[in-house]
Amino acid sequence: MFASVSTTDIPARLDRLPWSRWHWRVVIALGIAWVLDGLEVTLVGSIGAVLERADTLALTATEIGWSGSIYIAGAVVGALLFGRLTDRLGRKKLFLVTLVVYTIGTLATAFSNDFAFFALCRFVTGLGIGGEYAAINSAIDELIPARLRGRVNLAINGSFWVGAALGAGLSLVLLDPRVLGPVWGWRVGFGLGAVLAVAILLVRRDVPESPRWLLAQGREEEARRILDTIECEVAAECGPLPLPIGQTVSGRRTPPTMREVAHVLLHRYRRRSVVAMALMISQAFFYNAIFFTYALVLTRFHGVPEGRVALYIFPFALGNVLGPLLLGPLFDRIGRRRMIAFTYVLSGVGLALTGGAFMLGWLDALTQALCWSAVFFLASAAASSAYLTVSEVFPLEMRALAISIFYAVGTGTGGFAAPVLFGMLIETGSRGAVMVGYCFGAALVIVAGLLALRMGVDAERKSLEDVAPPLGADSP
Repeated sequence: MFASVSTTDIPARLDRLPWSRWHWRVVIALGIAWVLDGLEVTLVGSIGAVLERADTLALTATEIGWSGSIYIAGAVVGALLFGRLTDRLGRKKLFLVTLVVYTIGTLATAFSNDFAFFALCRFVTGLGIGGEYAAINSAIDELIPARLRGRVNLAINGSFWVGAALGAGLSLVLLDPRVLGPVWGWRVGFGLGAVLAVAILLVRRDVPESPRWLLAQGREEEARRILDTIECEVAAECGPLPLPIGQTVSGRRTPPTMREVAHVLLHRYRRRSVVAMALMISQAFFYNAIFFTYALVLTRFHGVPEGRVALYIFPFALGNVLGPLLLGPLFDRIGRRRMIAFTYVLSGVGLALTGGAFMLGWLDALTQALCWSAVFFLASAAASSAYLTVSEVFPLEMRALAISIFYAVGTGTGGFAAPVLFGMLIETGSRGAVMVGYCFGAALVIVAGLLALRMGVDAERKSLEDVAPPLGADSP
């Protein structure tokens, strides 16, 4: 319910800050969520063939595909559950809680002894990661200056592949018979993931609550105290700060009901919702189709030994890390719509061409990895821009919930179906069958990119409140 309307300079004060060590600490503490996700997904992908062994878990290719889908299902549930709580209880409380849930899930995975328990642990781990996406994306966008929001958001989302490289390196070392070997190495890998999460939890405690969120809760004095502290630290490093430009209309209100949320998504911002949904579904299918079954393609079609699968993750991860880093600034300079369309359409074309070469037998394991590295240089920036889009084009009071809804629906359809579908296609042993799956994924991202070009929002270098005014600000 609406309570009051006022003007404030808090968003302008946040947006005019120069980049500083304080911003780096926020990025590192919060951005680790994607590193952890990359670590988890890559560990499962790299050890997929190992888990088929009789002396580990004796899983089938289909069960490995299902474990990926169950992880995604947990992420969907976690996003919906924790996304709603993030808007109600605050960004900080939830990005601490979700990291704890992740830690418990990944540590328990190390003690799995059959498919049922392994799948349950993957679900719990997914719960934490799904909640991270909602809490972290909303907090990052609300703390980063508007002129840098695009490149920072893309770089953080792209850090998933830093975790992927870490997971590949861990599996390569730990699965080596001279170190731990297949029987124990995969268990230690998940245990080390939990240790990393605990270390990050200690760092994350110092990240403040979002002043924008506090303002929406009517806690303006608390928001100003936090912002004063931030400004003092930044000024001590960078010198006198420029004056904030402009005032933002702010309306204090209780969190919107689900009926109000539905009205905003389906009526007020219908076109934005269509674009966001297309971007999320297509990138989820595109990525999960390839990556959750990467190890199976290499071992079954290219004859790569199970202990060397991780070597082929490195060029793939490198392309995925460099894409958002190098292309991210263009999303702030050239603009959201054109860059989203560019990366989506070209990554779709690249996947179709690579799939054709795979079907015709023109690629070996190395050239397959290099082709995918080039394709996902573009696709990584594209996928990261999907998360950027859903986090900046809806009002503050429902930002985390909007992220969770689009993540849940997009990932729950494209992400859940892709690993199972491709696991089945790979099990047929037919390159042609796998090629059909690649072409379907390519078509999805091409259509999504064209939709973004036509219906997307020019959010570059604009304050979040200018892109989507707070709900309370337009109440009667």
